[in-house]
Amino acid sequence: MSTPAGTGTPAGPVSRRAGELTPRELLRWGWRQLTSMRTALILLLLLALAAVPGSVIPQQGVDALAASRWREDHPRLTPVYDWLDLFDVYSSVWFAAIYVLLMVSLVGCIIPRTIVYARNIRAVPPAAPRNLTRLPDHASYESDEGIEEVLEQARAELRRRRYRLRPAETTGPGAGAIAAERGYLREVGNLVFHLSIIVVLVGFATGSLLGYKGGVIVLVGNGFANNLTQYDDFVPGTAFSASEMEPFSFTVEDFEVEWLTEGRAQGQARNFVASLRYREEPGAEEQTYDLRVNHPLEIGDSEVFLVGHGYAPVITVRDARGEVVASGPRVFLPQDQTFLSFGVIKAPAAEPDGLGLEGLFYPTFVNIGGDPVNVMGDTLNPAISMLVYAGDLGLDGGESQSVYILEKDDAEQVTKPDGSPVRVDLQVGATEKLPDGLGSVTFEGVQPWVRVQVSQSPGKVVALVGVVAALIGLLGSLFIRPRRVWVRARREDGRTVVDLAALDRSGGGDVALVLADIVEALRPAAQKELSR
Repeated sequence: MSTPAGTGTPAGPVSRRAGELTPRELLRWGWRQLTSMRTALILLLLLALAAVPGSVIPQQGVDALAASRWREDHPRLTPVYDWLDLFDVYSSVWFAAIYVLLMVSLVGCIIPRTIVYARNIRAVPPAAPRNLTRLPDHASYESDEGIEEVLEQARAELRRRRYRLRPAETTGPGAGAIAAERGYLREVGNLVFHLSIIVVLVGFATGSLLGYKGGVIVLVGNGFANNLTQYDDFVPGTAFSASEMEPFSFTVEDFEVEWLTEGRAQGQARNFVASLRYREEPGAEEQTYDLRVNHPLEIGDSEVFLVGHGYAPVITVRDARGEVVASGPRVFLPQDQTFLSFGVIKAPAAEPDGLGLEGLFYPTFVNIGGDPVNVMGDTLNPAISMLVYAGDLGLDGGESQSVYILEKDDAEQVTKPDGSPVRVDLQVGATEKLPDGLGSVTFEGVQPWVRVQVSQSPGKVVALVGVVAALIGLLGSLFIRPRRVWVRARREDGRTVVDLAALDRSGGGDVALVLADIVEALRPAAQKELSR
């Protein structure tokens, strides 16, 4: 035994404490934990829980107005929610981390199982057990024929029943056995199902990388061109390029809604139809299309969906000089199923102070006991009710503002001499003068609008194929029963004793009937007559 120079300690391998892992072993252990089915299920549960805030808390990219109101109503919680990205859950770092870990876990979990299933598809049936009578489902009979004749008959019968046979084998002098198995399509179903999950993930990833989704509100009678500046909100994929957008354009010619006027669903809407005139590219022939819910207009790789509708009251605001400082339709956003809508009007150029109005639009206004009530979404008796603010509306600094939010930090609410707020309550055609000579407001009419969503999902066909294939594979793995059958023959006292056994690998299957049917087909005809 050698010793290091200058020491009396023998040289040898460095001992490790119990449970201590090298960096390589630690990485291998961590990978096994991440790619286990248990971890995948835990991550899937975490992803579902992480999506809950996105459905409870208003999301900035979906409803900026609701998110702004929530911030105003909860000033103490807002900084915490902003720090946690709870107003933009699906774009947050922590949500993306869970999603990426889940994808890695699924891929790492699926690929090894896919290899196992691929091997099982090509595997031959296992050899016959030594004592078939010990299996739960077994049977025996005797025959005057030789061992080879009996086994050949069994092979022919099992082949006819589409069993895969193990190569012939002899188990000793005067004895032989065959093994057969069917139901390999179950393994094919498992293989297809697991591969399809990867296909679905690839499809969704492709759509997330290369696709886009945008929404825009278009007034009836107005048009839209498919470029970035036209969208109200736009969510591009990570690798999205604006050059891939089709250069189509369309005009909303008309919008029709069928309102129910009787029955339990009175006041609700159905059969939404937006009549479009569109061109697939500049200079192309103009075409028409009736855009309906769940019936998108397909142009190239893009789809145009009808996702909502509402009203834009046409309001004219004059300042103290009598000059028109705001005019035209203003989009109001529905707040409930009756289409009671909220909106704002901004007139920063008004003199002597900028004017802002904030309030509600009632499509069918009814006064019940002194309280304003909206009965239904049809414009049978339209009216507006708005509060008035005067002062700086925050537009002079050049910062962008939502058209649905009125900045009131530097503006004062206009009040009556008794201190109560001034409320402009108007029906179509009416004008109301503001106090202190601030100007007037006129309700000119109502113009409908539709909200459309334009999306491009290059991986949707791949994902759809993956989902369909996964369903087919899942059905195969659930309903196809793999069964094994063994036949062993031996000579005793001048006769051939045949033992048979069957096993259902999926469990719960009744193989007794299958075994009895095989025995009935193999027994000699003379013995069948005697049994009768």
